[in-house]
Amino acid sequence: MDNSEKQSTSNQEQKDIFDKMRAGETIRLDDHQYPKIHAVIKRTIKLNAKLNTSEDVKMIRKHLGEIIGSEIDASTIIFVPFYTNFGQFITLGKNVFINHACSFLDMGGITIEDHVLIGPKVNLVTENHPIDPNDRKSLICKPIVIKRNAWIGAAATILPGVTVGENSIVAAGAVVNADVPANTIVGGVPAKFIKNI
Repeated sequence: MDNSEKQSTSNQEQKDIFDKMRAGETIRLDDHQYPKIHAVIKRTIKLNAKLNTSEDVKMIRKHLGEIIGSEIDASTIIFVPFYTNFGQFITLGKNVFINHACSFLDMGGITIEDHVLIGPKVNLVTENHPIDPNDRKSLICKPIVIKRNAWIGAAATILPGVTVGENSIVAAGAVVNADVPANTIVGGVPAKFIKNI
């Protein structure tokens, strides 16, 4: 290994594991910083229990705000149950509506812009694994962005790295593995263009 390779390896080891996650780098179980991820997950599991026993929308916002680390605007409504494994990489805009039983796996980052509607049982999954069976327990994370005024139908699944464009609709039950252009409707498995809005 030459000096430049050693320097690159050293920089990689010094880089914060959360920065590596957000950058889409492969995170392996033997990473010396992996316990930092487990600490966040442990905290989120505990806070999720409080969130999912909340009896009104105001308390739901309060507890989810604790999980994501920022105050949720009073115009945003979330129905429980709501599931997240990490929570700290979720950003919610104003006038967002999230229906029952949604699951946000957010290690790669999930951004929900203003006026978004999310139907029941929607899955936003930013986490993936390598194809190589010997490395499959590693994580590769890519962000999901749901742009302003989009509507995600019931039981749709949005996969890592996808952006859903402004005003677009994802039909119920769709599996979205590619970006959705603004002002379009997509549906199916995998999701395909249906029509313009």
